[in-house]
Amino acid sequence: MGRDEHNKAKNSFLAQTPKRQLTDGKDVEFAEEFADHADKEAQARSRVADKRAKKKE
Repeated sequence: MGRDEHNKAKNSFLAQTPKRQLTDGKDVEFAEEFADHADKEAQARSRVADKRAKKKE
């Protein structure tokens, strides 16, 4: 490799998120009385993931 080859960026483009995947960053209220089975499973997975993340700190 020559001296000038070290200065070139291999990946000179920035990753871009498609507009349909962008969120507004707002939290959504959750009502327990309207929760279905999938919602409750997602909450349980979230709690387990939070515990796992806190344990690693």
